[in-house]
Amino acid sequence: MALIRVDHWRAGLASVPESVWERVDAEELILADNALTTISPRLARLTRLRTLDLGHNRLTALPDEIGALPALSDCLYLHDNRLTALPEALGRLVRLRYLNVGENRLDGLPDALGGLVGLVELRAKGNRLTALPASLGALAQLRELWLGGNQLTELPYSFGELRELREVELRDNRCATVPEALRGLPLLRRIDLRGNGVRELPDWVAELPALEKLDLRWNPVEVRDGPAERLAARGCVVLR
Repeated sequence: MALIRVDHWRAGLASVPESVWERVDAEELILADNALTTISPRLARLTRLRTLDLGHNRLTALPDEIGALPALSDCLYLHDNRLTALPEALGRLVRLRYLNVGENRLDGLPDALGGLVGLVELRAKGNRLTALPASLGALAQLRELWLGGNQLTELPYSFGELRELREVELRDNRCATVPEALRGLPLLRRIDLRGNGVRELPDWVAELPALEKLDLRWNPVEVRDGPAERLAARGCVVLR
């Protein structure tokens, strides 16, 4: 059976019609590609929502009531807005599997995001992040992490607990080496470090058992490097 969808995509909205907050049966709410600047706390009425798309708007803040959506499990799209911070209340969305907060103005993520224990994919590209909270290491189901276009120099050591992690995208950050926090991750298949400041690879990179692709283009890394050669010899694609 199809999900019950309320769709106002590209509807030219400057505000959300009050009738939307009466749709307590809605399981998907699409408000993307409008000119919204605020979201009403009445959002909390929509307790059956599984997907909420607020991407491509002009939001500068979110109500705490966004954390009062117990069924929100599929996707939460917040990308391409003007958010400077995320509410701690987001950490209550324990069933959420996909979160996209990319292309905002975030200089940090709240510790509470470590409560998103069902999260499989986190996208925070194109912000102003200089560090990430150690609490994200609690996201035991996380498989994909997209962090390109920030100002990161490293990842928290707690990321070594992300045993399900398959893909890490760190393009256009400020990493001087492969973050030590990724050492020993058993399922990590792809690392994208394009456009950083990587000069050499630590030996442990060649010991990542599942690594299939390491992208080092547009870095000052040495052309002949022992770990890179060992990876290539076993079939891992190393781009530099």
